[in-house]
Amino acid sequence: MGQEPRTLPPSPNWYCARCSDAVPGGLFGFAARTSVFLVRVGPGAGESPGTPPFRVIGELVGHTERVSGFTFSHHPGQYNLCATSSDDGTVKIWDVETKTVVTEHALHQHTISTLHWSPRVKDLIVSGDEKGVVFCYWLNRNDSQHLFIEPRTIFCLTCSPHHEDLVAIGYKDGIVVIIDISKKGEVIHRLRGHDDEIHSIAWCPLPGEDCLSINQEETSEDPEITNGNAIGQAPGTNGCYLATGSKDQTIRIWSCSRGRGVMILKLPFLKRRGGGIDPTVKERLWLTLHWPSNQPSQLVSSCFGGELLQWDLTQSWRRKYTLFSASSEGQNHSRIVFNLCPLQTEDDKQLLLSTSMDRDVKCWDMATLDCCWTLPSLGGFAYSLAFSPVDIGSLAIGVGDGMIRVWNTLSIKNNYDVKNFWQGVKSKVTALCWHPTKEGCLAFGTDDGKVGLYDTYSNKPPQISSTYHKKTVYTLAWGPPVPPMSLGGEGDRPSLALYSCGGEGIVLQHNPWKLSGEAFDINKLIRDSNSIKTIEIFQVPNLKLICTIQQHHKLVNTISWHHEHGSQPELSYLMASGSNNAVIYVHNLKTVIESSPESPVTITEPYRTLSGHTAKITSVAWSPHHDGRLVSASYDGTAQVWDTLREEPLCNFRGHRGRLLCVAWSPLDPDCIYSGADDFCVYKWLTSRQDHSRPPQGKKSIELEKKRLSQPKPKPKKKKKPTLRTPVKLESIDGNEEESMKENSRPVENGVSDQEGEEEAREPELPCGLAPAVSREPVICTPISSSFEKSKVTINNKVILLKKEPPKEKPEALVKKRKARSTLPLSTSLDHRSKEELHQDCLVLATAKHSKAGYHVWLWAVEAFAKQLCFQDQYVKAASHLLSIHKVYEAVALLKSNHFYREAIAIAKARLRPEDPVLKDLYLSWGTVLERDGHYAIAAKCYLGATSAYDAAKVLAKKGDAASLRTAAELAGIVGEDELSASLALRCAQELLLANNWVGAQEALQLHASLQGQRLVFCLLELLFRHLEEKQLSEGKGSSSYHTWTTGTEGPFMERVTAVWKSIFSLDTPEQYQEAFQKLQNIKYPSATNNTPSKQLLLHICHDLTLAVLSQQMASWDEAVQALLRAVVRSYDSGSFTIMQEVYSAFLPDGCEHLKDKLGDHQSPAIPAFRSLEAFFLYGRLYEFWWSLSRPCPNSSVWVRLGHSTLSVKPSQQLDTISTEETDPETSQPEPSRPSELDLKLTEEGERILSTFKALLSEKHASLQNSQRTVAEVQETLAEMIRQHQKSQLCKSTANGPDKSELDLAAEQPLSSSQSQCKEEKNEPLSLPELTKRLTEANERMAKFPESVKAWPFPDVLECCLVLLLIRSHFPDCLTQEMQQQAQELLQKYSNTKTYKRHCQTFCT
Repeated sequence: MGQEPRTLPPSPNWYCARCSDAVPGGLFGFAARTSVFLVRVGPGAGESPGTPPFRVIGELVGHTERVSGFTFSHHPGQYNLCATSSDDGTVKIWDVETKTVVTEHALHQHTISTLHWSPRVKDLIVSGDEKGVVFCYWLNRNDSQHLFIEPRTIFCLTCSPHHEDLVAIGYKDGIVVIIDISKKGEVIHRLRGHDDEIHSIAWCPLPGEDCLSINQEETSEDPEITNGNAIGQAPGTNGCYLATGSKDQTIRIWSCSRGRGVMILKLPFLKRRGGGIDPTVKERLWLTLHWPSNQPSQLVSSCFGGELLQWDLTQSWRRKYTLFSASSEGQNHSRIVFNLCPLQTEDDKQLLLSTSMDRDVKCWDMATLDCCWTLPSLGGFAYSLAFSPVDIGSLAIGVGDGMIRVWNTLSIKNNYDVKNFWQGVKSKVTALCWHPTKEGCLAFGTDDGKVGLYDTYSNKPPQISSTYHKKTVYTLAWGPPVPPMSLGGEGDRPSLALYSCGGEGIVLQHNPWKLSGEAFDINKLIRDSNSIKTIEIFQVPNLKLICTIQQHHKLVNTISWHHEHGSQPELSYLMASGSNNAVIYVHNLKTVIESSPESPVTITEPYRTLSGHTAKITSVAWSPHHDGRLVSASYDGTAQVWDTLREEPLCNFRGHRGRLLCVAWSPLDPDCIYSGADDFCVYKWLTSRQDHSRPPQGKKSIELEKKRLSQPKPKPKKKKKPTLRTPVKLESIDGNEEESMKENSRPVENGVSDQEGEEEAREPELPCGLAPAVSREPVICTPISSSFEKSKVTINNKVILLKKEPPKEKPEALVKKRKARSTLPLSTSLDHRSKEELHQDCLVLATAKHSKAGYHVWLWAVEAFAKQLCFQDQYVKAASHLLSIHKVYEAVALLKSNHFYREAIAIAKARLRPEDPVLKDLYLSWGTVLERDGHYAIAAKCYLGATSAYDAAKVLAKKGDAASLRTAAELAGIVGEDELSASLALRCAQELLLANNWVGAQEALQLHASLQGQRLVFCLLELLFRHLEEKQLSEGKGSSSYHTWTTGTEGPFMERVTAVWKSIFSLDTPEQYQEAFQKLQNIKYPSATNNTPSKQLLLHICHDLTLAVLSQQMASWDEAVQALLRAVVRSYDSGSFTIMQEVYSAFLPDGCEHLKDKLGDHQSPAIPAFRSLEAFFLYGRLYEFWWSLSRPCPNSSVWVRLGHSTLSVKPSQQLDTISTEETDPETSQPEPSRPSELDLKLTEEGERILSTFKALLSEKHASLQNSQRTVAEVQETLAEMIRQHQKSQLCKSTANGPDKSELDLAAEQPLSSSQSQCKEEKNEPLSLPELTKRLTEANERMAKFPESVKAWPFPDVLECCLVLLLIRSHFPDCLTQEMQQQAQELLQKYSNTKTYKRHCQTFCT
């Protein structure tokens, strides 16, 4: 058969990571349903100049189910080799020149999701399946390797172009791994960052990581960079960049040498431009990538609505991208793009080919980013073809994907000038008919009974008739109106009405001017019932029956009148009809029509009979260029051209792989015919180029049937049971091409089978007596011309209806003769054996049924087979066999033990009671596994399925971020876990606190009523933080989201707090204060240290301050003093002197005297706490006093005034080495030198303040603190001795024994022990017993102190002594002799530890 016919191919398969590919030289292939279509691109396509240089050149046929992956070999010399994977479980290697299979393997046990031909190894094909299994197959040595990396669904994989052993794999859950196949699939890197399906993986075309200018500053700015911030890569380091596209709307660039992300590109939301798609259909995102080999700094990606973007990776910090075809409207895809593949043509043009959900294949010029050409495709059966009688060359195609195509076959610039019409259709288009005279007016009918009119020259939605057929619309025709429409005046009615025939046997007349009005059922005018196996000719407008043709013995599918403009006018009376019996009859009705008989004439003999097809006839069409030439389409997979006058077959077209459904003769080219079939293809072919003259017979017919059966296997859908209705025209066609306009489920139309073969086999041949009163007859109203008239009865008045006879009683014998054909011919033939053999079958069957051994043997065989399947790792199949023998629990246990939790749960829910503990155990086990792998959200779902809501909330909270904690808290609250809910809500608020999100923190605390007290704490913390921020004493200035009630700064701080509590939290009465106090007082926080984070420290301090405020409001002054003291001690222990002072200034601005008055009785248990609180207040005043004297040029203040005498201070006398362990870090700074010309005198207020410092010189507290220091130093020395001993033991030193090591340690560190002043000798070693003794003595001394002294902390007495003595050394007149002597005595008596010993020598000698 000469040159390949021009093809309108099936749509490329959807939702596949790699189902199209191209090789240099201009060969492109894409997977469509169960085959691969090949397209030649460039000068070699052989297209005429001026038209796009591409042509569909062939098809790779062999798979029986959807092709899921396609890849070429990109090695020079073997560009003719390619590989495909399919849902039938096989991977096939093809030679595209011969279009034959070279070899294949069926190693995978599960659905294959993707494959790739290694660009480094000439014979290596790597494939992965939905269970995570990867197979490496070496073509030349027929060897394979099984790898199981992760128990996850593989979405895509790509072999490295730089290293022959590296493969990158993307999974459904967002994980990306890079494996080394030479090391049995060892994982080199596991890249985490995406949180949804990986759709595409692209390696950088250049090796190394110096091709992109990605620096540390850029990556560290993005907080979402995976696995931490990337470190700058030195040029020339071995490695490569990898790009991944995910459903999470991001593209990530990864460094393979470092195993971490270096760049994130987030898809922009672009305004849809010219997209012709239903806005009510929500589609998912598919993000595919292409990294151009000649432009490594550019990356091409798809976007939300079908747009293509070219990203500039050199300016990634700007996230700069260029939109493809930005200057041309309507050039982009209108739906998501699935695949991108580059192609270099013979003339060295760099092209990019894209496949999309809009069913277009587009070619882009990478130099200009403009669309070069578009190849349209079909997503369903081609049900109907119709050429416009006005706009010659416009071919309308009714397709099962819910769209009408109008193909301008005369376009000079574009061989595939196709427009799509989808608005208002929404179902399979089964019938089309152009208006005979009105330009652009196209009528269509659908499988759901809808009839509509499209204006193909506008973008308006179609007009839809308000009257629907109950079943599929099979035929449409324009003709003169009949009553009641014909009764009006000439101006009141259209000249032509639209007739539609439905599968329920009703013919409706629609008024094209008023489609919204009710259509008229013209069957009511036909009084005589008719059978669907006869044809009736009626005269319009009165519908007078003039002729009945009783010729066909089966369902009539198609009728066509010969055209009227031939050289022989009498041929216009020829009518061809085809039915299910594969014979075409041609009748000459000239005599009957011209005579216009009074009574109907019955015709039983045809004018011509055309025999040759081997299956039902679906469509016939007369040639408009010849006399008596007819083309027919048949279920035998061929189209046949006939010379009807000589009853000769002329040529036979066998290009389709499926059953032909429609055929149309080109109105301009006498040699050109268009045909459509259920293989989703429309072919344009030439009669002169066909190699065969008649339909295939015998062996040829069998071969063609095999070719047709290589179509997708039937997957029956649930259908209603057939009623006793006679079969319809194209009943099977009304089947279920695997096609759906619903985007929310994985589409099955591209690559999944229909069940029409089964339907045809089951089609009942019911006797006429069983035809119901209203049969499913195809009633055909022919299109007619108003110019050709014959006397009173004209051709215009020919209306054809299929006759329906009255039910008649028929003999039983006649009914039996017409038994339906069997779908099981082998067993049917066995039924016709001799009676003795049939009797013997009965005995054998009875023995098998009633033998006990037979059933047990069967059980044993099934169990044995299940075990065999387990050895082959086919656990799901093994479980299904166990289910067949009702071993449900064993099947569930088998699946669970092999981690097929989803399948096990499905079986358990289907076969076991809902309360069965096995189901709960499955959910818990699966949840545990998911939790271990870090899939917390899915694990939570599993725990909820097991009714373990507590565990679900706990696992959700494991991630620790604010969003997860909030969700977990809400979940716990829903299921009644109030305590857990409150705990998680508080944690969420604390997380938000770290980000200074005060509003979010309060909203989180509102989730639970028991957190009302914590809301008060956070409120006070927010006010305090704002207060500190305004004084520039806190971190994070300017980055907080405060409530509006923090803005007021007037009035004392305490009053502001209580005012906010009252206005915002309605806290006013003592009972409310008491309730809040009780909720908070049981919460205890650990003591503060120097390492406590500032936000956490402030939260703990504010908790104590909240208790203090609440206590004051309740007049509980004992509790108020203790809570204030706890807040002060926390700031003191953490070294936060500034915060301590701010607490005093905010809550005790006038000192502690008013608290003493409130306490009253000296026997109050809070008196010791008050003394400590007052001591810390004086401690802060002491340092402020010292610093006011120590300024280089102090101004006169409330404490000090300037004089004129000289005062010299030596730098050696500064307190420059006070240990930071015992004092605030502020005190460790050296004091500046004093100018000698100034003389400072204390004011009366200063002398009064200085005298109050005497309360700090408490001997009992000094003694207690000395004992505590002794215990701490002895414990430190013991710990160091133990560490040294362990170190010596570890080193296995033989020179020194353990005892000697301890003695040497004590001799080397004499100052680390606590030695008494009277017994200390300079180099005397300390033994372990002596250290133990000293520790015991110190603990005994501490035990003698009263609890009132030990219960509450006190400022370091010796530190206060040193500060006072330091002030006196600078200002001798400032300190009284009594205070000086007391301070020196305390230093001498209690400075026996190393911390104060040197300072004691300075001030006490």
